[in-house]
Amino acid sequence: MSMIRDLRAVVRPSARPLPRKEAAAPFEPDTTTSSAVVDCAVYRDGARLESGRTLSPQEAMREVRRDGGFVWIGLHEPTEAEFAGIASAFGLHPLAVEDAVQAHQRPKLERYDDSLFTVFKTVHYVEHDQLTASSEVIDTGEVMCFTGRDFFITVRHGGQGSLRALRHRLQEDPELLAKGPSAVLHAIADHVVDGYLAVADSVQDDIDEVETEVFSPGRNGGVSRGVDSARIYQLKREVLEFKRAVAPLQRPMQLLSERPMRLVDPDIQKYFRDVADHVARVHEQVMGFDELLNSILQANLAQASVAQNEDMRKITAWAAIIAVPTMVCGVYGMNFKYMPELHWKYGYPVIMSVTVALCLGIHRTLKRNGWL
Repeated sequence: MSMIRDLRAVVRPSARPLPRKEAAAPFEPDTTTSSAVVDCAVYRDGARLESGRTLSPQEAMREVRRDGGFVWIGLHEPTEAEFAGIASAFGLHPLAVEDAVQAHQRPKLERYDDSLFTVFKTVHYVEHDQLTASSEVIDTGEVMCFTGRDFFITVRHGGQGSLRALRHRLQEDPELLAKGPSAVLHAIADHVVDGYLAVADSVQDDIDEVETEVFSPGRNGGVSRGVDSARIYQLKREVLEFKRAVAPLQRPMQLLSERPMRLVDPDIQKYFRDVADHVARVHEQVMGFDELLNSILQANLAQASVAQNEDMRKITAWAAIIAVPTMVCGVYGMNFKYMPELHWKYGYPVIMSVTVALCLGIHRTLKRNGWL
């Protein structure tokens, strides 16, 4: 039971269909996999067996089938040719192999005869000094997992989501690794979802920053003119990418936590409930981000419209003031011989005084009404 209590601390730091072959097929060395295989190790009784050299997947599988334990193979962006030998040796289903090679899959869980195929989308927060209309906020990758009775194969796509550190942490707890491939599956699921939680906190900071700018008072305490709408829209697109990684994962985690499966150890299965709860929590956060960004975008557009109306009111107010001298000058610019006070000695200063008085009166009235 000590292994169960320590599980959380261990796993968390904060194509064309290929012809299917039987597992009993000969294990021929396959040199084409060397460029894609990141690590290949045999685990027996929770400990990694050190052979003094790097085993090929076929050699590792031969040793497991002979002496027991399980093999964990990690690959990074293999081609169809590089993955063909492993798929044939381990009897992987052609449809799952095609998905693993082509990538760009939605998170899912599929059960085949003697294996589980699980797809996770990894999410990484891209640090940036200032959010712009072209800022990349979220970078995604993929981890495909094949879980069998005596093997575990990970196929990783994208530059993020390395599992090397996770492998080392698991190797420090032999009691956990003794539970077999399902313990590794849980550790990867928990690792990926913990990444979601960290990214959600960072995205929340970006949204808070944009929200503050939108609703902060404008100059002289006036209405804010908002921010560039393209920045908000770009952040909304990044949140949508985040949602595509989180939302489809809810169902697979529920199945792993609720439905008994031959390939998942009962002691490990209960811990998938914790992962499922975290996925649900992140999904609620992401949905809240989406709705909040919709409100911020609408408020920003409304503020821009209000600012434009204020500008138009000021322009109209000044046009009304200028209309008075324009009208007076227009009247006295007409070529009539008999006009009021045309030959009066004080006619000019009186007319100018009346014009200024009218302009000041209109200005005061418009300013009192908030037009200026």
